[in-house]
Amino acid sequence: MTQQLFLSLISCVAVGATAAYLGTLMMEKKMSLVAGPLGHLALPGVALGLIYGFDISLGAFPFIILGIIIIWLLEILTHLPTEALTAIVFATGVAAAFLFLPIEQAEIALVGDIESIGLQGAIITVLLSIFIFFVIKKIFSAMILINISEDLAKIEKINIKKYNFIYLMAIAIIVALSVKLVGTLLTAALIALPAATAKNLSKSIKNYTILSFVFGILAPILGLAIFKSTGLPAGILIILSGALFFLISVFVKHLLSATNN
Repeated sequence: MTQQLFLSLISCVAVGATAAYLGTLMMEKKMSLVAGPLGHLALPGVALGLIYGFDISLGAFPFIILGIIIIWLLEILTHLPTEALTAIVFATGVAAAFLFLPIEQAEIALVGDIESIGLQGAIITVLLSIFIFFVIKKIFSAMILINISEDLAKIEKINIKKYNFIYLMAIAIIVALSVKLVGTLLTAALIALPAATAKNLSKSIKNYTILSFVFGILAPILGLAIFKSTGLPAGILIILSGALFFLISVFVKHLLSATNN
């Protein structure tokens, strides 16, 4: 295994596993598709990175975090659904990005550039992924309770605004890290597919989170293995690998249901 492939692998596994764990929470809150618009919101930063030659994840961070803060403030002020506000903000970001994004570099922005990950980038990616994993673990129970009933959460003295902000920031960081791996088009799938696959096969929250974490690891491993053999875009292969696991889970779920009946 080459050093470049190893750095790509550990980066993808770290982000994929954490994104999958986050996906279980997002699916419970019916927000799995929010990561897609946030990925598009990164486009202006990605475009600047491509134009001026710096890391596209670094360029994505400020735009996504700014977008998250705007969405959080608008949610407080308007009480509109998060997904609706996300769509409004991301459309503005996309429109701005395509004013100056070089067409010849659009492919990198849309499907990622996993081969450009260096040692420093891989270390930062892994450390941030581990940090976000523990943040999600810390807020998981509170966010589930908020999703079930905000009134119950208030009784338990949970600061809903604070937890929603932390939750949205966790999404922002994972999306920013995902952009370099799978591009701005495919971030939602990186988060949603492992969670959906695990949902098909699990009967408890514990199994659900564990299986999602496992599929979040397996999809990047399979995708990169195929990439090494074929040379096709790695980001796309990672998502297709996740989709393959999802289709298998649908078949297994149907088979188990037929057997039980």
